[in-house]
Amino acid sequence: MEKVVLSEKFSSFEDTWNPRIIAELNGQQVKLARLEGPFVWHHHSDEDELFLVLEGHLIMELRDRTIELDPGELLVVPRGVEHRPVAEGPVKIMLFEPASTRNTGTLDDALTRESLERI
Repeated sequence: MEKVVLSEKFSSFEDTWNPRIIAELNGQQVKLARLEGPFVWHHHSDEDELFLVLEGHLIMELRDRTIELDPGELLVVPRGVEHRPVAEGPVKIMLFEPASTRNTGTLDDALTRESLERI
């Protein structure tokens, strides 16, 4: 058991849309990611996702509305809900989601990450 220093973890990578695992608990993974620009429209059939904005401004596009998040704000996207994160400028986020969660859900895309690095 060791403490996790988020600033140290974020300083270990610069690329975007490539989450890193920083902790696990009860079948859930805690991940950090840097985002910039739009992601792809996707959904997760079996998993809810929690997005916690640490820095920057994140827009979560849903088919029927848009939700904007600033630092210290979070959003849970329920399973089955199609969504597209859009980062206006650099954004740092923390994700909480089941270990089975694939970053692009059911979609196969160039941004799909089949396995994630643990940092």
